[in-house]
Amino acid sequence: MKAEDCVLFSGGMKGTEAEFGANAEKFGVEEVNFTFEGHQMDRQRGVRFLTHEELQHGDFSLAYVSKLMNRKFSAAPLFRRVLQSIWHIVNNSQEVFVVGKILEDNTVKGGTGWGAEFAKICNKTLYVFDQEREDWFRWQTDHWKKEQAKIKHKHFAGTGTRFLEPHGKKAIRELFERSFKK
Repeated sequence: MKAEDCVLFSGGMKGTEAEFGANAEKFGVEEVNFTFEGHQMDRQRGVRFLTHEELQHGDFSLAYVSKLMNRKFSAAPLFRRVLQSIWHIVNNSQEVFVVGKILEDNTVKGGTGWGAEFAKICNKTLYVFDQEREDWFRWQTDHWKKEQAKIKHKHFAGTGTRFLEPHGKKAIRELFERSFKK
């Protein structure tokens, strides 16, 4: 697979998403960063503003998401729009790569966890680099299996924590190197 045939779907936020974007640019992968009015981004390449109507396509019951993920999410309008934009990131991709922390209940910590759960619901290939365990894990129906990640589809998502650690940054770089040998 050639890097120039691929598209990274992300949100352009500081941390993980900015790092995915920087690597996409370095390797010649097209980049689409979903955002909305009032959203602060680090990446300016491939910015795609979502309209109110488009954001509504990604709307869902916060009660459902909270129950699914065993935690309570804020009903604040900004947070809801962030979760709606994550829906677009995952919905447009064939596989999803996340950097964060896998919790004991098999969900991923933070708002990023919604992207991982939505990927599970949609039966998309899902990898998480757990920064505490310093390894990649792939979702296997009902559990996580340690497995080295590699981009295998033309449309992929890159998202995760804003608090990217050096080994998380290295994991993203190595993912691109493994997937798109230069």
